[in-house]
Amino acid sequence: MDIADILINYRESIIREWVRILHTEVSKTYSAQAPETLFLTCTAAYDANFKAFVNRDFSKLDRVVENIGRIRSKAGFSLSEVQKAFELYRIMLMPILMRELEGAELVVTLDHLNELLSYTIHKFSDYFQALSEKQIRDYAQTLEIKVAERTKELAESEDKYRTLVEEMRDGYAVNEDGTIIFANRAFCEMHGYRRREAIGRCYTDFIAPESLEEVKKIYERRDSGESKERYIYFRLHKNGSRFPTENRVTVVRYQGKAAALVICCDITERIRIEERIREAEHLAHIGQFTTSLAHEIRNPLSAAKMGIQMLLKSPSFTGNDRRRLEILSQETSRLDNIVTEMLDFAKPIKFEFEACSMVSLIESCLDVMEGKIKEKKIRVHEKFPRNLPYVMMDYEKMEQVIINLLLNSIEAVSEEGEITIAAGRLRGKKEAIRVQIADNGGGIREEDMPFIFDPFFSRKAKGTGLGLANVKKIIEAHGGRIWATPWDQSGVCMNFTMLREIDQGQRPGE
Repeated sequence: MDIADILINYRESIIREWVRILHTEVSKTYSAQAPETLFLTCTAAYDANFKAFVNRDFSKLDRVVENIGRIRSKAGFSLSEVQKAFELYRIMLMPILMRELEGAELVVTLDHLNELLSYTIHKFSDYFQALSEKQIRDYAQTLEIKVAERTKELAESEDKYRTLVEEMRDGYAVNEDGTIIFANRAFCEMHGYRRREAIGRCYTDFIAPESLEEVKKIYERRDSGESKERYIYFRLHKNGSRFPTENRVTVVRYQGKAAALVICCDITERIRIEERIREAEHLAHIGQFTTSLAHEIRNPLSAAKMGIQMLLKSPSFTGNDRRRLEILSQETSRLDNIVTEMLDFAKPIKFEFEACSMVSLIESCLDVMEGKIKEKKIRVHEKFPRNLPYVMMDYEKMEQVIINLLLNSIEAVSEEGEITIAAGRLRGKKEAIRVQIADNGGGIREEDMPFIFDPFFSRKAKGTGLGLANVKKIIEAHGGRIWATPWDQSGVCMNFTMLREIDQGQRPGE
């Protein structure tokens, strides 16, 4: 399907879900609205987005933004609430696009989606900003008539304006003659400064060195009217960190002087999504190649394997001749396993999610690996808290993950080595489960750390480099992530997290 067909097919379901989330999850102000009212505004917004998305015609969207902005501002909605409500469109549509589209078409469509949402959010920012400025101008016009009353009203207007600006999710600052004379809370948090530290600083203190020269040129061209109103650069955090950011700049009169109003938006997540898309395309090309190669190898390999097995059944082969055939049989089996790994990496994974106990899964995998553990006399230390919450997962796929990581640890440690397996809660914006599988083996070289999850990267003499790549693929498909850290001076620890998507303490059948 093209984007028009997708938007038409999913129209009703997206609008219904949009209304439900607004009425139940966004804010108390939205929850107070009647679902019928929300349905009308969501329908209007969806159809306006359709026209802008498909036909690149933003006229209807401009009218919808103005209409909804007027209604929401009169009802006491904050700018951040309205922006968050429109951000839901992207949140709901993106999984559908990634399911229905692929390759370059997906990249272009997501870019158009981000452009659409950026346009809409900036339109709301402009509308609310213009609304506040209009209020100030209206009050100023009556200053000569009622000075005392006007002073009071102006103060109230400034409070409302500051409240509006403070609640913005994006950073908002005023730059006068190269100095920051006003900054909202979001701007200060984005750069790691307290407000009193940010005010009075030169704007260059907030720009990373690699972007400084380009931003200076943009600033210098502003007086001639040739400067860009919107540009991307790296902002500088107080702790030295650098983050991709988009700035939108408007030149205005502020307290009687020319100044630049700056709205800065963190685009780290957008950049991360684009990188994931590029990585997915790269892996898709690798998958196509490995699938073709694996099929070409498997056919002659199967014939060779069958021939060797038939020769082994012959009593005429004895002694060294039979031993050589057995070695050939082992090596063809190893090659067959390598081909299977290549095919597993290349083909899409289908998941069947259910609520499972991570502890039970780990203990089951340890039972499977018991023979190899006892053979090397390895000591296994288990650290699990009581009542560890269940997790939504595909049991068989996660069993493959645990066994793969255990095999790596078993191969890494020497006789009577140690393996530690721990699991626990990881609290943040969303609760997750963290699992650690550590060993005191030889560890991983520091220079190899960035590449251990890359396909076909391996330091093993007989390794394919697909084991950890498949592990990473499965965990990320579960919404988790995996990384490696040093352990016990010489060993290595594999860490991965799994998001919980079920209620606290829920068990299967409850």
